[in-house]
Amino acid sequence: MKSSILLHQMENKVYFKETQRITQWWIWALLGVISLGIFTPIYKALISNQNLSEGQWIGIVILILIISFLFSIRLETRIQKEGIYVRFVPFLFKTKFIPWQELESAFVRIYSPLKEYGGWGWRIGGNGQAYNVQGNEGLQLKFKSKKALLIGTQKPEELSLVLSELYPFE
Repeated sequence: MKSSILLHQMENKVYFKETQRITQWWIWALLGVISLGIFTPIYKALISNQNLSEGQWIGIVILILIISFLFSIRLETRIQKEGIYVRFVPFLFKTKFIPWQELESAFVRIYSPLKEYGGWGWRIGGNGQAYNVQGNEGLQLKFKSKKALLIGTQKPEELSLVLSELYPFE
């Protein structure tokens, strides 16, 4: 019984795990400036005992929705013996499993988010799909079906090392 539990734990071992969020300072600075523009008149209205206008309420709601959306975005990548798991919240609610057997190749590369995919996020470009949050390095997956998927990473060296140890194809 102990050997089957140990074997199960070895099979479920996570060799690589990364969770990325939006951390670019300029995005949050831009939201800060927009927030000041929205909340300054609201603050002035409140301290002078005036009622908020419908437009001000709409501005508050929209700003809260945008900030909540940006905080919710996260790209989760996990590599285990059987393959790659990726989840891009809120775009992919379910974790997508990619078994090694479906892949023709997997490697880490530098890419141009703007030129190749039109930016960051869940993108489709001439090189296939991309899930990326920031940066310009990613795990390039080429499927036997000729489709391609790029998963952004902030840990390219660690990911390359794991791939060289685990990836079952030459």
